[in-house]
Amino acid sequence: MSSLKSLKGIGPASLKNLKEAGIFSPDDLLYYYPRAYDYRDKLNKLAEVYSSTGTGVNLNTICYVTDFSYFGYGPKKTLKVAVSDDSAEGSLVCFGRNFLRNAFREGEKYFISGTFSLRFGEIQCSNFEFEPYSESPVNFMKIIPVYPLTGELTMGFLKKIIHQAIEVRGKYLENIIPDTLLEKNSLLSRPDAVKNIHFPENREILDKAVRTIKYEEFFLFQKSMLDLKKEKEARSRKERKLKRTLQEKTIISLPFKLTEDQIKAVEEIYIDGNSSLPMSRILQGDVGCGKTIVGFLSALPYIESGYQTAFMAPTELLAKQHLESASRLFSGTDIKIAFISGKLPESKKKLVREALEKGEIDLIIGTHSLLSEPVKFKNLGFAIVDEQHKFGVAQRSALTGKGDETDFLMMTATPIPRTLQMTFFGDISISTIRSMPAGRGLIKTHTVLQENIQKVYDWVGREIENGFQAYFVYPLVEESEHLNLKNAESMYAHLEKDIFPEYKCALLHSRVPEEEKEAVMSGFSKGEIKILAATSVVEVGIDVPKATCMVIEHAERFGLTALHQLRGRIGRSSYPSYTFLVFTSEMTEDAKARLRIIKDTTDGFKIAEEDLRLRGPGDITGLRQSGFADFRLADIIEDQVILEKAREDAIEFYS
Repeated sequence: MSSLKSLKGIGPASLKNLKEAGIFSPDDLLYYYPRAYDYRDKLNKLAEVYSSTGTGVNLNTICYVTDFSYFGYGPKKTLKVAVSDDSAEGSLVCFGRNFLRNAFREGEKYFISGTFSLRFGEIQCSNFEFEPYSESPVNFMKIIPVYPLTGELTMGFLKKIIHQAIEVRGKYLENIIPDTLLEKNSLLSRPDAVKNIHFPENREILDKAVRTIKYEEFFLFQKSMLDLKKEKEARSRKERKLKRTLQEKTIISLPFKLTEDQIKAVEEIYIDGNSSLPMSRILQGDVGCGKTIVGFLSALPYIESGYQTAFMAPTELLAKQHLESASRLFSGTDIKIAFISGKLPESKKKLVREALEKGEIDLIIGTHSLLSEPVKFKNLGFAIVDEQHKFGVAQRSALTGKGDETDFLMMTATPIPRTLQMTFFGDISISTIRSMPAGRGLIKTHTVLQENIQKVYDWVGREIENGFQAYFVYPLVEESEHLNLKNAESMYAHLEKDIFPEYKCALLHSRVPEEEKEAVMSGFSKGEIKILAATSVVEVGIDVPKATCMVIEHAERFGLTALHQLRGRIGRSSYPSYTFLVFTSEMTEDAKARLRIIKDTTDGFKIAEEDLRLRGPGDITGLRQSGFADFRLADIIEDQVILEKAREDAIEFYS
């Protein structure tokens, strides 16, 4: 059966409402899980309200109706139903429901469920459900599912048709989890799990049903990860033996010492490069931890062994900064480096493309232009993508597709929490740089109430007077009719005219033309511009050693990762640096938590874990790809024990 129309009670209107809720078949109803449960399987007494320390007590009780009365006059006249059990007396206050006078009968017994509290010297409840007492109640002495509602769907209607779907479709469900694992983990069969997650017989079996379905979701996902891994392993190649004399010489000649994490990452990438499997590795670490030099050093064995390397960055300015870094690093070698971008004149692009195809270029650094069809390589062996979350999966594949069995390194300044590593990246290797290079100045973070902004201006003024620079970041580009927030355009004018008239200011946001944007960043990098008013577009930017102040206004509007990435734009040298998180007094609890976290730590890995805890995996899993996993019931944060068990079992069963 595949049509909703085959179920009783579904007409054109309800069919439309169900489709709006994403329900297109009876099978969809089976997996339209409750969002909560109303536990009416145990009875309470009215007297429990007296011992409560909170504002109210949720009770399921059996009471006699003893009297009726009214209070108020005219339209505000309200019915009160006096009730009692063998422990105490109380009142049901029927705001807007005077019609209930005909539903209750004095002296009769009723099941009643609601939140009771002490008000005006008596036990009262104004939000309640009830039904006449019987030995076989419809909605009492059981656990009641509570479903998400959209459009004109009602709870009663959903329960009715889901019950039908279970009756006619549930028996045809087949176990996805092998029987041995169901038995080993004391899980339910799939038909029993689905039935009891909707209409549980008791609390114990409900817990088992929930655990079964969460385990099933994790198990299937981990199986898909193993399938991807096997698919990758099937693409084996002849083992390489990359030369590394040039790499070793370059490391020795560096004017600084690599951190242990950097050395380990270089070694891991080299081992992958010699493997019989094409490399797919993420290099993760905080802004400024030294990922770029690890990438360049890792390219040397490929170049020395006759392969070409491509290095792709999200912006032309960042790509040019990488070009300068590579030119300095490889200045004493014969490595041929080139640059390509969309703004390069066609005549120059043509020369670069020709040299690249002939194998006359060892290292090409560029932007999205590297992906264009005319760009061809003679022997692409290694591809590096910086700030890889700025590129789509198809774009990254297009780059590696320009070579034969190309090794691929993705670099990200958004640390991936351990839970996500285990869940979403089982088929991808991860190198981590936790330690920061020596000589980096300390970043102090301060939270500032909006009313005290003048103190921030005074501090920034002293820093600029001493030869330093500052970022001012705002949540909006321009003034909004709907949001009472500061914006970059008007604040740029205010900073330039009223606050820092003696210093050169500039404006940067997503609507600024690319050429102007690059001119501004170049001027800021050279120190010609002292103050940059911007939106979060500066989250990914170039190194400006003398930028020591980051002022983020309406900081409560930004996510944890964005705040940390913005802060990473300063502290790029040995100078002490300062971040000011300016907030308004009206904040949500989540916003307060974010500001506390960002103030208390500069550790990007701790911040990533907290971000995952506060926000869930949504945006963070964008590192992998959009829509990579869609768990209906399982939660990778709350259900880590089940996740780890499902992962262990999947590996054991399918390896």
